[in-house]
Amino acid sequence: MNNPAKPRVLVVDDELSICKACEKILSRRGIEMKGVLSGRQAIVLLDQEPFDIVFTDLRMTEMGGMELLQVLRSRHPEIVPVVITGHSTIASVVETMKLGAFDYLPKPFTPEELIAILDKAWQKRQRILESRAIASGEPLEQFAGIIGRSPKMQELFTQIGKVAPTSSTVLIIGESGTGKELVARAIHYSSPRASAPFVPINCGGIPEGLLESELFGYVRGAFTGATETRAGFFQTAEGGTLFLDEISETSASMQVKLLRVLQDKEVCMVGDTRVRKVDVRVIAATNKDLLSLVQKNVFREDLFFRLNVITITIPPLRERGDDTLRLASHFAARYAREFGRPVPRFTEAALRIIAGYYWPGNVRELENFVQRVVVMSERELVDVTDLPAHMRFSAARESGLNRTLAEVEAEHIRNVLAGVDGNKTRAAEILGVDRKTLRDKLKKLDESPPKDTAG
Repeated sequence: MNNPAKPRVLVVDDELSICKACEKILSRRGIEMKGVLSGRQAIVLLDQEPFDIVFTDLRMTEMGGMELLQVLRSRHPEIVPVVITGHSTIASVVETMKLGAFDYLPKPFTPEELIAILDKAWQKRQRILESRAIASGEPLEQFAGIIGRSPKMQELFTQIGKVAPTSSTVLIIGESGTGKELVARAIHYSSPRASAPFVPINCGGIPEGLLESELFGYVRGAFTGATETRAGFFQTAEGGTLFLDEISETSASMQVKLLRVLQDKEVCMVGDTRVRKVDVRVIAATNKDLLSLVQKNVFREDLFFRLNVITITIPPLRERGDDTLRLASHFAARYAREFGRPVPRFTEAALRIIAGYYWPGNVRELENFVQRVVVMSERELVDVTDLPAHMRFSAARESGLNRTLAEVEAEHIRNVLAGVDGNKTRAAEILGVDRKTLRDKLKKLDESPPKDTAG
């Protein structure tokens, strides 16, 4: 499925000036927009033409925004609605959210505010289209920014589409560089929590002594240097998603505290005695075998089962077939655009090496490699000699170029004999030796001479 590059927008407001202002702002970005002055006009137009996003005022003289939201929810649930509201009506925003409104745009608004909300709504719309394509079994080239058409990636997209609408805790497993945070973001931005924060935390990148205060926050005077009360990442992610990368790197004491949060949905700030309720979805990730760490008493079994509600495993790049070349092409175009360089073209020989390389660093390694090619190559055409030495050596090893001469000769003799159905006379002619020499070589290979069909 190919999503359109830009959304079609419908603006519903009984103030003509609002419609014209939106049209002026959106037209500068090449976005097609239509404006109507009432909810009734909007319903008629929605039944006639496709739209991706609807901006609607709440208070209009003929059919208000609340009624329009109800119609959208029942008849056009795939359209993303945004409410335009005056400051005096912000209290009603909660009610609009219950009716399916994605976000709200306060009056008066700036062009930047309109575009920012439009971009978020468009991301949500794209996730809806992608999820619908997955449900229908239609192959995707990418999902939520993740590129891949291989069967394993199509299966991954399906899993994301199923888990995203829920609030279940998710454990993402994958080798380093496979894109675990990308998958976590895809789950978040495809979920009902998409308008709330996505907060990524690298548990292995924060010193153990600071991780607790960073996650749960602290009150003034809790420790030396705590000159003010500060909220932690759990509070920052309220209503949204907290992504705990490298969860296996947490200490035993931190694992106990995380278990309590997952069980009770409460946090206690460092230096405080009160607990605070939090509404946060937790997605954890690791490149290690957590079950093995549990068996070694390095990771708590009860926390493992709390995290392992739904497990998503990301395939390594070497198992994704032609996705390697798709990603290489994507990164080449991206970095060429970023650095103002021509898009590099790879020779067939170079492409064979790229496709066959093991990629121990997975997508991250491939991205870094392509970026280096774009920056350092002096020619637009990239050949084998332009590839890193370790990649060339790997290709040579895989193709057998590091074998001994005797091994190569033995394989060649077997292949020639097989090709002439064991006819030693014909095989000797092709090999450029006489029959006696061929017999001697076969004896050295400790093989019985094949039947000579020439007699």
